[in-house]
Amino acid sequence: MFTIIAAASENNALGKNNELVWHLPNDFKRFKALTTNHYIIMGRKTFESFPKPLPNRTHIIITRQKNYSAPEGCIIVDNLKKAINLCPKNQENFIIGGGEIYKQSMEIADKIELTRVHTKVDADTFFPEIDKNEWNLIATESHPKDEKHAFDFTYLTYIKK
Repeated sequence: MFTIIAAASENNALGKNNELVWHLPNDFKRFKALTTNHYIIMGRKTFESFPKPLPNRTHIIITRQKNYSAPEGCIIVDNLKKAINLCPKNQENFIIGGGEIYKQSMEIADKIELTRVHTKVDADTFFPEIDKNEWNLIATESHPKDEKHAFDFTYLTYIKK
C-alpha cells in the first residue's frame, strides 16, 4: 500500500526554495507518528531539505544524479518504479515529496494524507490537484490556529475509488 503524505496550502503550495513555508508542530508530530518504522520515498531535493535522515524510517531517495552520495542506510534509485519495487508489499509505505514525485505517484497511490493549510502562499513547488472522480474523502479533522500554529489547518484522508 502506498500513501502520499503532504501539507499544502489552499493554492496547493508545498514550499519555496526547498523549504516549507509554514511551521506547524502538530503536523510534524502527525507525520512522525504515521511514517515511523515505514519506508519513505522522496526526491533528492526533499531529502536534502532535512538536516539529517529521519530516525526509524527507511529512506528511498530518487535522483537522476550519477554517484549521488547519501548517508548509510539510505537507498538511492533513479526512478519511482524502482523505489516502489523496493518497498515491502505487506505494509504501508509513504511518498513524502516533492512536487514532481507527488505528481508521478498519484496513479499508484492508494491513499492520500493531506494537511490542508488554510492560507494561500507564494511557492515554487505545488501539490497536484486531487481529482474528485478518482478519490473519496473519508476523514477530516480541523485544527484552529493558536500560539504555536499561525494558520488554521485540516487533516484530510482520501482513498482511491
